Amino acid sequence: MRFGYWMPIFGGWLRNVGDEGMPVAWPYVRDLARDSEALGFDLTLIAELNLNDIKGHRAPSLDCWTLAPAVAAATSTLELMLAVRPNYHAPALTAKALSTLDLIAPGRVALNVVSSWWKDEAAQYGAPFDVHDARYARTQEWLDVVGRLLQEDTVSHSGPLYELAGTVLEPKPSRLPPVYMGGESPTAKDVIAAQADAYVMHGDAPEVIADKIADMRERRTAARTADGRTADGRTVDGRTVAGRAPLQFGVSGYVICRDTEAAARRELARVLDVRSSPEAYASYRDFVEGSQLESRVSLEEYSVSNRGLRSGLVGTPDQVIERLQAYERAGVGLMLLQFSPQREEMARFSRDVIRRWPGQQA
Repeated sequence: MRFGYWMPIFGGWLRNVGDEGMPVAWPYVRDLARDSEALGFDLTLIAELNLNDIKGHRAPSLDCWTLAPAVAAATSTLELMLAVRPNYHAPALTAKALSTLDLIAPGRVALNVVSSWWKDEAAQYGAPFDVHDARYARTQEWLDVVGRLLQEDTVSHSGPLYELAGTVLEPKPSRLPPVYMGGESPTAKDVIAAQADAYVMHGDAPEVIADKIADMRERRTAARTADGRTADGRTVDGRTVAGRAPLQFGVSGYVICRDTEAAARRELARVLDVRSSPEAYASYRDFVEGSQLESRVSLEEYSVSNRGLRSGLVGTPDQVIERLQAYERAGVGLMLLQFSPQREEMARFSRDVIRRWPGQQA
């Protein structure tokens, strides 16, 4: 099991708590990233949203692609999963940025490709906005262009959305950045099965996750067979293409780990005390209306982003470890975690969970 965390670029994860003691500031992010390596965390996801969808649209949030090189230079082992939304980024310029980031953090750069759902944000920032299935058509073409640029000497491409004429991109990265993706619609799952390296899911019970993993493995096999690729993902000419080896799986979760179950339940009650601002609740409604979700999101689940409480990581260290082991048995290899306040709770999780995890070095 690998342990990752969401970088707190929004000032926290709780819509019902105003100040979580997580300043939207570079010194806090820098120190958190450095600490996380010593604490035994493997990866951080730096999300990309220009508006703060947790604390409200007028609350501050940091830009992923400005922050990434600074975090890369401040760390030495942490994998950096950078969120990218194809409608906001030209594929050739993104590939160039990735090749440069790999010089700063060799072999530590990954992508979280997000098919953007937020229409109002796109309008505010002048970005094109695609309806649901069209988002994934853009994502497919975007990923193909980026992947070719990071591998081929010269790339020409003529597609519905992107045109490249003999593009040269140097230097090449030390590895192809792994592609992490999430999505719940049939269209999203088919794109992920064909082009991603890992499927990252919102929080849900281990048995639900197990069913999703089985479904995605079947889709992966079908996609790979249809594409004519070998099990290691190589084409006839030997070019390695991301997203053809067996899929890896990750799950998001919000952690409340306490010495006693009663203490954990008291913290949970505080988190669920719904006194959210109208601005934050409005962004939540935008998300629900703009996405094709598999299940209805409750008001309680609104309180913590990414359905983190559904993962059930609430209780004593033994209870949290038992739950994590259930995810591992289901086929999950990455837990992408949220904490509040982040630094203090990550230190607690490291002490009480990571350091006790079988075979885990911390």
